[in-house]
Amino acid sequence: MGLVWETVSTAVHEEPAVLRGARVHLRPLTSRDFADWQAVRLRSHAWLTPWEPRRPPGSPDIIRNRSAFASRCRARDRERQMGTGYGFGIFAGPRFCGEINLNGIQRGPFQSAYVGYWIDQDCAGHGYVPEALVVLTRFAFEDLVLHRLQVAIVPRNQPSRRVVEKLGLRCEGTAERYLEINGVWEDHLRYAITAEEWAQRRQQLLAQWVDGTPAT
Repeated sequence: MGLVWETVSTAVHEEPAVLRGARVHLRPLTSRDFADWQAVRLRSHAWLTPWEPRRPPGSPDIIRNRSAFASRCRARDRERQMGTGYGFGIFAGPRFCGEINLNGIQRGPFQSAYVGYWIDQDCAGHGYVPEALVVLTRFAFEDLVLHRLQVAIVPRNQPSRRVVEKLGLRCEGTAERYLEINGVWEDHLRYAITAEEWAQRRQQLLAQWVDGTPAT
């Protein structure tokens, strides 16, 4: 059975859908999350920016500009409505910890998407991202009926590599000068999982990371 999106409605507004794991839940970010998101991004600036693309010249700084952050949230909403991408904040209880996203969804004969994630430095090492990745993988394969997910990681980014290695995602090798990261065209290791692999490993991954007590 696929994962059911949980929605909470009030007289004032409808909350976004939520995907739940054992300790974390995932939901789309809204403009109301700006203060918490900004605090994490500022605190973890040195931890995160070596692994991210540079902001294009002349573009607004979403970390310091509430309106730019709200525009980003609206863009993610449009992607979700079109079925081309699904962006989620990672929350441990009420605490915002990071983001995990399904990007570049392609249908037709490809049926594939790319996964990206980041975590607050203060929340690293607790197994939140592997758990979030299992929750997102279940959603991708069982609700969106995708066939393949890929995670591309700069080889020296050990924290990100530990996430996929904990889950046993298959490494398909190195893509040379794959993405521009912090102003440099960086090689990336490409990790992947297919729907067939998910079907074989689903019970084990859910038991370890979602239904039981997740490892760290």
